[in-house]
Amino acid sequence: MDLEDDREQRMRWLETLKTEHRDLDVTINHLMSSRHHDNMRIQRLKRRKLKLKDAIHQLESELIPDLDA
Repeated sequence: MDLEDDREQRMRWLETLKTEHRDLDVTINHLMSSRHHDNMRIQRLKRRKLKLKDAIHQLESELIPDLDA
């Protein structure tokens, strides 16, 4: 696998993570706005969302090309 293929694969993975992050946001907001929400489930989803955010930031930083000073 060459560098371009690796970069494309990482970009696809990044989009997958961002989609899951947005889906979790919608789910969390729905659960919080409903009358019968499960606090434990919401907390687990929030933790998952935070882990996804960290993974997204990590992957984005890896995709930034190194510049020689």
